[in-house]
Amino acid sequence: MTLIKSISGIRGTIGGKVGNNLTPIDITRFAAAYGTWLKSSNEKLKVIIGRDARVSGPMVQALVSQTLRGLGIDVVDLGLSTTPTVEMAVTHLEASGGIIITASHNPAQWNALKLLNNKGEFISGDDGESILKIAENESFDFSEIDDLGQIVEIDDEIDYHIEKILEMPEVDVKAIRKADFKVVVDGVDSSGGIFIPKLLNSLGVSNLICLFCEPTGRFSHNPEPLPENLEAISEIVTENNADLGIVVDPDVDRLAFVCEDGTFFGEEYTLVAVADYMLDKNAGPVVSNLSSTRALHDIADKYGVSYKASAVGEVNVVNTMKETHAVIGGEGNGGVIVPALHYGRDALVGVALFLSHLAHSGMKMSSLRDSYPSYYISKNKIQLTPEINVDKLLEKFATHFATEKVNTLDGVKVDFADRWVHLRKSNTEPIIRIYAEATDKEKADALAQSVISLIESWI
Repeated sequence: MTLIKSISGIRGTIGGKVGNNLTPIDITRFAAAYGTWLKSSNEKLKVIIGRDARVSGPMVQALVSQTLRGLGIDVVDLGLSTTPTVEMAVTHLEASGGIIITASHNPAQWNALKLLNNKGEFISGDDGESILKIAENESFDFSEIDDLGQIVEIDDEIDYHIEKILEMPEVDVKAIRKADFKVVVDGVDSSGGIFIPKLLNSLGVSNLICLFCEPTGRFSHNPEPLPENLEAISEIVTENNADLGIVVDPDVDRLAFVCEDGTFFGEEYTLVAVADYMLDKNAGPVVSNLSSTRALHDIADKYGVSYKASAVGEVNVVNTMKETHAVIGGEGNGGVIVPALHYGRDALVGVALFLSHLAHSGMKMSSLRDSYPSYYISKNKIQLTPEINVDKLLEKFATHFATEKVNTLDGVKVDFADRWVHLRKSNTEPIIRIYAEATDKEKADALAQSVISLIESWI
C-alpha cells in the first residue's frame, strides 16, 4: 500500500494506516492545505471539483468538498467529469482553482487529488512545495458557522467543453459526418464511456459500438491505454469491420487508437498525427517531453518549425510550450495539448482533431499510420524499494555512458545515433521508468533489456 506526496498533488491506495495510504485523514489534511494556500489571497474563493468513476471517488469528493467548505470556500461540484473539463471549467466559471479526483492510469485501488491554479493549469513546483509544507505543519484556520462555504452541483460543463471544441476552425464536423466512420469506444468503465460517445454524436458520428462504457469504476482491464491491455477492443474492431477504435484512460486526458485491422496506432503517434494535421493548418513550434518519440521531431522538420523537448510532466510541457509559443504539444503517452483551447492534455479535442485529419486524408487508419516515420518505444519499469538510492543509480548510469550524448534535464537520457534510452523516477508510482526507442521493436526491447540488466546488477 502506498502514499505518494508530490508537488502536483497526493496519490495513494485507499484504506490502511494514516500517513502510509490515502486515508480519509490524509485526504482531509491535503485538501485543507490546498484550501489554506488558496486563502492567502484574502478573497472570496470558489473551487471546481470533478472526479472519474473510481469506486472511491464519491467518498474522496465528499471529504474534499466538505473540507473546503469548512475553510469558507465555495465549491462547484461537477460530479462525474474529465480532467480537461475541470481545467476548462476553472476559467469558464472564474474560479480560484480546481481539484480533479483521479489517479489517471493507476489501477482501481488508487485515487488522487490533482491540483489546479486559477488558470485551470496544474500548480507550479513552488506552489506545490508550499502546499506540502502547510499540510506537514497542519497550518489550518477553519471558518466559523456564518462563514462556511457553499456547495453547488452542476452537470453541464461537458457541454461547454464540447461546444468550444466544435468552434475550433480545425475541427471539420462536415468532413467527419461525410466520412461516416464506424467507431468502437473503450471507456474503461469510467467517465470516458459517457463523454467520448457524447462528443462523437456531436461530431456527427452515429455508428458507435461502446465497450466498457458503463462508469462502474471497476476497470475491466488495466486502465493504462497500452497495447497489452487492449486486446478486447482490437477484436471488436475487426469483428465488426469498424474504421477505428478509440481508447481513453479513466480521466480522459490520454488517448490511443486502434486501426481497422486491429493493429495499434500507438499512443506515441496520437500526438504525431494530430500535430501533422494542426501544423498543416497553422505552422509553429512543437513541444513534447524527453520520453516521447523522435517522430514528432520529424514532423516538425517536415513543416520547417522548431521542436523542443521538456522534462516529463504536464506542467513542464506546458511551461516549455509557453516559452516557445508552441501551437501544439503534449506527451507520448497519448496526451495532446492544444493551447488554442486550453493548456492541458485533452483526449476530447484529440479525438475531434484526429477524426478531422482522418476524414481529410481519405486513408484507412493503418495506411495513415504507415505514412509516418517508423519508430518503436519499449516501455519498462523497475520496482523501487526503500533501500534503493535512485539518484546514485542515475548518476552512475550517466557516468557509464559519458561518451554518448547525455541529457540530465529529467533523469538521464542517452541519445545514440539511431536509438535512445531514458531513465527517470516516476512521479506517480514507486518505480524507475525505462523507455527505449529504436526503428523496430526488437532493437528497442534489446536496448531496454540491456539497461534493465545493467541497473539490476548495480542494485
